[in-house]
Amino acid sequence: MITRESILNYVKSNYLTNPEKTFSKFPNYCVLRHNHNDKWYGLIMNVSKSKLGLKGTGDTDVIDLKIEPELLGSFLGKEGYYPAYHMNKENWITIDLNSNVSFKEVEEMIDNSYKMTY
Repeated sequence: MITRESILNYVKSNYLTNPEKTFSKFPNYCVLRHNHNDKWYGLIMNVSKSKLGLKGTGDTDVIDLKIEPELLGSFLGKEGYYPAYHMNKENWITIDLNSNVSFKEVEEMIDNSYKMTY
């Protein structure tokens, strides 16, 4: 399981990103935005498990990251990866932070998303 705090610490130390809470209706959503061009490179949310097609009730923490369209299919076949929730499904992917996805892999995907939106 990956915590929001670990992601926020990572983006703060590597990209000087402070999370933005831009949705008053969704106070737990955090936008990760470039400081120089205001483009989003990530979005951390808590969403209903049912929105991802997961069994059980309640919410799960996820992060949406930009991804190369040609890599999308290879990730969607892995546990914890889903078509983007709330973003363009051709260029973004959702990662369930409560799954068995490794933090190292998420770090690499954050780095890639940051570069792609630079």
